[in-house]
Amino acid sequence: MSISSTDHAVLPENNEVSDVDAVNDDIIEAVEAEEIVEETVEADAADETPEITFASLGLPEGVVRKLAQNGVTVPFPIQAATIPDALAGKDILGRGRTGSGKTLSFGLPALATLAGGRTEKKKPRAVILTPTRELAMQVADALQPYGDVLGLKMKVVCGGTSMGNQIYALERGVDILVATPGRLRDIINRGACSLEDVQIAVLDEADQMSDLGFLPEVTELLDQVPAGGQRMLFSATMENEISTLVKRYLSNPVTHEVDSAQGNVTTMSHHILIVKPKDKAPVTAAIASRKGRTIIFVRTQLGADRIAEQLREAGVKADALHGGMTQGARTRTLADFKDGYVNALVATDVAARGIHVDGIDLVLNVDPAGDHKDYLHRAGRTARAGRTGTVVSLSLPHQRRQIFRLMEDAGVDAGRHIIQGGAAFEPEVAEITGARSMTEVQAESAGNAAQQAEREVAHLTKQLERAQRRASELREEADRLVARVARERGEDPEAAVAEAQEQAEAEVQAAVEAASVPEQPAARDIDSRDSRGAREERTSSTPSYERRERRDDRGGRSFERRDDRGGFRRDDRDNRGGFNRDNRENRDSRDGGRSFER
Repeated sequence: MSISSTDHAVLPENNEVSDVDAVNDDIIEAVEAEEIVEETVEADAADETPEITFASLGLPEGVVRKLAQNGVTVPFPIQAATIPDALAGKDILGRGRTGSGKTLSFGLPALATLAGGRTEKKKPRAVILTPTRELAMQVADALQPYGDVLGLKMKVVCGGTSMGNQIYALERGVDILVATPGRLRDIINRGACSLEDVQIAVLDEADQMSDLGFLPEVTELLDQVPAGGQRMLFSATMENEISTLVKRYLSNPVTHEVDSAQGNVTTMSHHILIVKPKDKAPVTAAIASRKGRTIIFVRTQLGADRIAEQLREAGVKADALHGGMTQGARTRTLADFKDGYVNALVATDVAARGIHVDGIDLVLNVDPAGDHKDYLHRAGRTARAGRTGTVVSLSLPHQRRQIFRLMEDAGVDAGRHIIQGGAAFEPEVAEITGARSMTEVQAESAGNAAQQAEREVAHLTKQLERAQRRASELREEADRLVARVARERGEDPEAAVAEAQEQAEAEVQAAVEAASVPEQPAARDIDSRDSRGAREERTSSTPSYERRERRDDRGGRSFERRDDRGGFRRDDRDNRGGFNRDNRENRDSRDGGRSFER
């Protein structure tokens, strides 16, 4: 701090120095005191707003410890808002898009509430309904580690998997059932499950169930849950049908709205690429060739298989995911995508609803979404949990108005780019999507193949070196034994060893020559094989009935030739009960008229 004054422009006299110093000391002390006060106020403010942790939310210690082991220490906003009310047993109405952390919001309180209780056979104490198989499995995978800590059993009940295994698990006792509505209804109708002991019922992704037409099954199941229990409903949107569910099944629900369906549009960039029909496939392949995980959306199952096959032919590690696949195949495909063995996943809307895969930074819409809700669900595969992402939609010229209107309904401000002449790699588009040319992809593929071949050569070289060392050791042992035998016989050991070595070298040389130079067949053998091959080819190309007629025509001549060579005559064979006409007729009658020659 500097102080200037016109009164002190002239240096003070000696007797005034002490007064000036005193004034300066007072000013410095005042400034330091003010800084101390500010630091104290900031510290007090920090103490008043402590960081929210899972332990402060009231979860069991074992669950908090397991969360920390998994690297989950700070709850998401919807988790911090929902978990205390859920632990208190209140009905919850949560609104938030997929990827906002809703699974732990309802799952952890449910586990904590059920801990220490007893479950009877076929009567789960909690049920979580999800719209798709993949989402059900993801929910179970996310909650299973914490259920194990509390000693709770969990089971997934969904289509495409063995119903027998699911019924067997229910007969042994399941605390929490994660199910799709259709399969759970089928199991209940078989008498293998009852919802009369359900204390907690969770409806996850209710808006997706409405879109897929599952609400009749959902209401049928919720009607079987006894009144008085806890209900939790989570949805990205609140449409008329969802409002009906809330009024009918939730009692004085506590509403928490965090990160709504359109809340993520600011964390991702949206782009529309207008392409000509002939350029759509090359542009798709170029974008799918980018580095990193990409999910590609199409409308039909056949379209997913076709595009995935085209991408694989272009050198892209791609696979399809749709409802026409078995559940085992869908699970393996999703696992390969998560583990990085597949870079591009071509999926339909139904198969991809609710799936969660970390690291998806680009969503490519090859076919336009059906409506703005489908578009938001597709876009929700990226920019999850506050991360950023990119959504690119391909549009043919006649689809522009449809896609522009869809973006407007979704509340998205998308950039528009016109691709001229298949220029998929113009700097702007390459910067947006990370698209790469097929030449670059093929070069990378060839480089990877070369590296793999080099690794195999190095491995084989090591094996060869070990084999050579082993052969040298065995040769030394053989020479020692040969010398010992020669001494026992009274012969010269060195001569015997030299002779044995010469014989071994000759055998090795012969083996090498035999392996390197294949034996050349004689000209006579080649002619005979060629003629035999030609006869077989002609025979195979001749209709069966013509071959039978030709055999019938030359049957007599063939026996006569055998007579000339000293074989059996036809009459003798007939007399001995051979292939005579009577036997053929008898055989024909037994075989229903089929000829023996045939």
